Amino acid sequence: MDRTELGDFLRHCRTRLVPADVGLSQGARRRTPGLRREEVAQLAGMSTDHYTRLEQARGSRPSRQMLAAVARALRLTGDEQDHLFHLSGEEPPRNRPTTEHVRPGLLLVLDRLTDTPAQVVSDRGDILAQNAMAKALRGDASARPEAERNVVWRYFMDPSARELFPAEDRDHAARTAVADLRATLARRPDDARLAGLVRRLRARSEEFSALWDTHHVAVRRADSKRFQHPVVGLLELDCEVLLNPEHDQRLIVYTARPGSSSYERLELLRVVGLQDLTHG
Repeated sequence: MDRTELGDFLRHCRTRLVPADVGLSQGARRRTPGLRREEVAQLAGMSTDHYTRLEQARGSRPSRQMLAAVARALRLTGDEQDHLFHLSGEEPPRNRPTTEHVRPGLLLVLDRLTDTPAQVVSDRGDILAQNAMAKALRGDASARPEAERNVVWRYFMDPSARELFPAEDRDHAARTAVADLRATLARRPDDARLAGLVRRLRARSEEFSALWDTHHVAVRRADSKRFQHPVVGLLELDCEVLLNPEHDQRLIVYTARPGSSSYERLELLRVVGLQDLTHG
């Protein structure tokens, strides 16, 4: 708990508000800008003394319920509420809704990556958007039923999805996928769709269930992957993972080292495109 920073932050947020912002009357002329401490305390359902001590960096560590009440009283944004929790030594609430809407700016970046595969994937593993090169490499997800657009589901439930990876890499790919999914569920335990995906996979895949029971956790980050493409052959690609501000979507870009055989094969894939795609 950073008492000094917490006190400064609370004081700043209080002084930027006016009574009308929170449904209070202006009343007598105020000597200082913003709400009074007793008004914030009243709105938060706490004692004025306790709130005053927090602003003066003398207070005890507030409970999560109290922090949420203060955030509502001060009309904090989502980012400001997270900051308030961090300053108090607490993890922010995990109740932010996820979205499958890909921002236009991100789609523009995706479309301009014409010489390398790239796709936007949710942290649940749902493919939300692909450029032409990604479709040529991994198949066109939009052509599949919605339930099969999830990369984890397809990897464990569709044997053809594994053919894109060399046999000796498949166990690692399975472990990585499960570990990342477990980390996502830990961040969002109330995500019914995510919990349902895990439940269905455990019921239908013994391999997934066994890996899930190992409790291995690892967020997906930059990595190297090998793809056994049916037309251009083996591709060894660097996988760069870029997160959106909410961290619930990822732009994944696959590149090959210039001068390598994989670089030449990736160039061939760009020329071939979707014409000879047989693994989608």
